[in-house]
Amino acid sequence: MTLLSPADPDMPAPLLAEDEPPVFEVVNAGGRGAVVLTCDHASNRMPARLGSLGLGAADIASHIAWDPGAAWVARRLSVLLDAPLVLSGYSRLVVDCNRPRGVPGSIPKTSAGVPVPGNQDLTEAERAQRFDTLVVPYQTAIGHLLDARAAARVSTVLLAIHSFTPDFPGQQRPWPIALAYRHDGGLARPLVDRLRQDPAARPVGDNQPYFIGDDSDYTIPVQAERRGLSNVLVEIRQDGLGREADADRWAECLAAAVSPLLPGLARIPTPSETPTP
Repeated sequence: MTLLSPADPDMPAPLLAEDEPPVFEVVNAGGRGAVVLTCDHASNRMPARLGSLGLGAADIASHIAWDPGAAWVARRLSVLLDAPLVLSGYSRLVVDCNRPRGVPGSIPKTSAGVPVPGNQDLTEAERAQRFDTLVVPYQTAIGHLLDARAAARVSTVLLAIHSFTPDFPGQQRPWPIALAYRHDGGLARPLVDRLRQDPAARPVGDNQPYFIGDDSDYTIPVQAERRGLSNVLVEIRQDGLGREADADRWAECLAAAVSPLLPGLARIPTPSETPTP
């Protein structure tokens, strides 16, 4: 990638104004529980300079722009587990905080069949700016948090909290809750089994409707797997998250299921040698 100087006429104007909300939020940074939480798609906020990306209000409120309800679950879990939590601050339609740099899904031209006019015909500089402005600080905050826990010798498990739509085109999605995992350090299978004890959680999705991949995910592969941490990506179906009280119930379900597993699975993070994304 060619680096552009501030005087370069091809350099886009700053993505965010100084008075816009922050790129990420850290909740309970000093939490001493064994879990660290992330919420990669916590917000559907758009930078003012980009307007609505050419979308209507209904699209921006929908699942294509964020994971509705996921932040509610994550914030309640942070309290229940005394867990640090890092939340993204802007919509994944601007740039996805859980995608590696440059992959097609990082800045989608369409999402669930919906064209995103503001993501068409972007220059390389515009794409790089979005990633550098929104993804790099968010992922760096996660990395710094985990490295601080490594230095303090605090044993850790990483849970990435997401939600999914029940009506993705062409897919039947019967799972109220689902887990995605790969090199999970032994956490996912016993967590699936424990969740299945709750009738409201059955059937539990086992690597459904998504699985972890190097081109489709960043947080779990880089922040958890490379540090040797037990991990799982939690997906909750959005029609079960219509109210904050529903999100609280799912948080309580997850906390009850994961807590007994932590003493045997939490590990001190290995300081990452991964450079800034």
